[in-house]
Amino acid sequence: MKKMILAAGLFCAVMSLALFALMGADKRLAQKGARRVPERTLFLLALLLGAPGGLLGMYAFRHKTKHWYFVLGFWGLALAELFALGWFFYRFM
Repeated sequence: MKKMILAAGLFCAVMSLALFALMGADKRLAQKGARRVPERTLFLLALLLGAPGGLLGMYAFRHKTKHWYFVLGFWGLALAELFALGWFFYRFM
């Protein structure tokens, strides 16, 4: 059971790091006027336990903070994921 908990935490950390990096890359692409990362991809990674990293990336790179649906969506997903992981750790520890 502890391996499963460790795997869930590690997966969340990896997905958050990946989305953080992708938010930075998308910001650079936006500044260059190049082809961007689709919003669907950003939300998909956020849904796959990467929302905390995406939220940090959004504010660290000041990227998509003027889009209300991104701000609300990422905050909602991040809070839901942190609540779910907290419940998971509490339930199985």
